[in-house]
Amino acid sequence: MGRVLFFAIVICVGLRVATGKWPWQLWALSERSQDEVQARNLLGVNRNATRDEIAEAHRRLLMRVHPDHGGSNEAVHRANKAKEVLLARLARAETEQA
Repeated sequence: MGRVLFFAIVICVGLRVATGKWPWQLWALSERSQDEVQARNLLGVNRNATRDEIAEAHRRLLMRVHPDHGGSNEAVHRANKAKEVLLARLARAETEQA
């Protein structure tokens, strides 16, 4: 048991030295990245989409999935979440550049 714990610590420190991030930080980035990919696929925009492109894609999707047009509340919530995820990514990117 002691050896396993020792190797786990060594691996964690090695990843920290190699990437500058702890393993759990890398996992969080991976989950965020997966959410962004799903959001882009749902809205049908590319990785470099601007705020206007995201808003337009969101508007088009809402026209298809809104309950007044035969859609569901769940689909509207997914569309809104996708827009929020992509706009948050743009805000993070702008903050990192500043």
